[in-house]
Amino acid sequence: MEWLLGVLGGAVGGGVGGARNPLGPLVNGGIGAAGGGITGAIIQAATSGGLDFGQILAQVGGGGLVGAALSALTGLATRPKTGDIR
Repeated sequence: MEWLLGVLGGAVGGGVGGARNPLGPLVNGGIGAAGGGITGAIIQAATSGGLDFGQILAQVGGGGLVGAALSALTGLATRPKTGDIR
C-alpha cells in the first residue's frame, strides 16, 4: 500500500519534470510512476515501521523527486540532436 504513494508522487513529479521534453505527459507520467514505485519500495523496506505523516511525506516526496528526475533525464536523452552546442 505504501508504494502506491510513491507511484502517485512519481507520476505527478514525472509530469512536472518532463513538461518541456517532447515525450508528452502520458509517457512522462509513466516514467515518473515507475521511478516513484521503485523509490517507494526502497523507502518502505528501509523504514519498516507504521505509516505516519513523516512516512507519507517521504513516500510522496521521494517518489516525486525521482519521478521528475527520471522524466527529465529521459527527455534529454531522447531530444533530437542539433548541429550547434548550447
